Amino acid sequence: MTLDDVLAAAGPEAGTTAAEVSEAVRAAGTTLVVLDDDPTGTQSVADLPVLTRWETDDLAWALGRSPALYVLTNSRSLDPAATQGRTRQVVRAALAAAADRGDRVTFLSRSDSTLRGHFPLETDVVAEELAAAGLPRPDLVLLVPAFPDAGRVTAGGTHWTREAGEMVPVGESEFARDATFGYRSSALPAWVEEKTGGAVAAEDVLVLDLATVRRGPDAVAEVLRAAASGTVVSVDAATQGDLQVTALACLRLEREGRTLLYRTGPAFVRARVGQDAPDVVEHVDVTDRPGAGGLVVVGSHTGLTTRQRDRLVRERPATEVVELSVPALVDDDRRAAHLDAAVAQVVDVLARADALLQTSRDLVTADDADASLALSRSVSAAVVEVVSRVLAERPPRFVVAKGGITSHDVAVHGLGISRATVVGPMLPGLVSLWQPADGPAAGVPYVVFPGNVGDDDALARVVARLADAAGG
Repeated sequence: MTLDDVLAAAGPEAGTTAAEVSEAVRAAGTTLVVLDDDPTGTQSVADLPVLTRWETDDLAWALGRSPALYVLTNSRSLDPAATQGRTRQVVRAALAAAADRGDRVTFLSRSDSTLRGHFPLETDVVAEELAAAGLPRPDLVLLVPAFPDAGRVTAGGTHWTREAGEMVPVGESEFARDATFGYRSSALPAWVEEKTGGAVAAEDVLVLDLATVRRGPDAVAEVLRAAASGTVVSVDAATQGDLQVTALACLRLEREGRTLLYRTGPAFVRARVGQDAPDVVEHVDVTDRPGAGGLVVVGSHTGLTTRQRDRLVRERPATEVVELSVPALVDDDRRAAHLDAAVAQVVDVLARADALLQTSRDLVTADDADASLALSRSVSAAVVEVVSRVLAERPPRFVVAKGGITSHDVAVHGLGISRATVVGPMLPGLVSLWQPADGPAAGVPYVVFPGNVGDDDALARVVARLADAAGG
């Protein structure tokens, strides 16, 4: 059966609205704490706080401002041991801050809509910390990777993604060949069995099928109520409306006293907090700063990113490219001089034009997953050192970071952002504009651009809009 067959058999959407979900969120009176494994998870929402630290005062700043807050763990760039430790820290800090305020929180582990990330490690740690705090362990873990705006849908328990204009099972995509988080399975029950090493068998995963979702929240709630405690639920969704149905059903169960834990792609957060698709940000406030240029940082190595980078350079020929050679960065004898030269070049370019800082496009790999992560961290550290030093010498008018790990490290270590507000999308549901609230980059528009979304000219369109706002 093809994807089209599954979608046709499911029938029309149920018609649940974001306003209905929003009303249920207000009635529930809880804050959704999103543990985001890279900054690209904010691409579907607007007007929500983002933290890159989880000290008590940071969480106090974010709690109570909105129905959800993001805490960036950046765990997709970490090894399992570091991921476990960081997740524990965030959950403990959030529970403590909520207790101090008398608030109640629900946890969502946001990861990649193409299934890359530390599953089941992160959800397991959240469950353990809830139990350690004397709170109920999750009754259900809902797996909801669908991201319809980006062409990722789940139907019949199988997850699909759009590649080169065609829908393919995600296990056959380039994302499934990821050096660190690769996998074979497209059917989510089989994927869960694969990722849990058989601890959760495929037949024990409950598939919340699209036909049930399209019968509405009552039908979904009935299925979820009947599930055995501790069940992993694979959720079908082909539209944002489908996600809203599941979100409303889950809120009803939470009001009944059920504890739910979510592992999702970006789109479910918007559904769960009851937001309509945010309007694309048309007006960007760009501070009048010395120098003419903005800074675009490209770290992602997906084929899509390379095509987007090439289109940007072709359509905006005044953009000057500064390349960091990965072989030079991993050579202790050459690294320092190479970084000095790159900083000087970017500073010089920004005086007259936009600068594009990229790592060399020839992919350098390591022998195993841990070594690949270590290599990625070393290269990322070099990128953010350049950004930090450039910021001190000649602040850019705006910054765009391309790639999940890149956008986190540029925000935290390059620009010194610890608190920000998501303004909204620069492209519908795909690319997020932040307004930094602190640090040396306060007031500098910062765009988080995932490595795996958009068409070939998406990066060029975003940069053009920022440059126009900056008068360039």
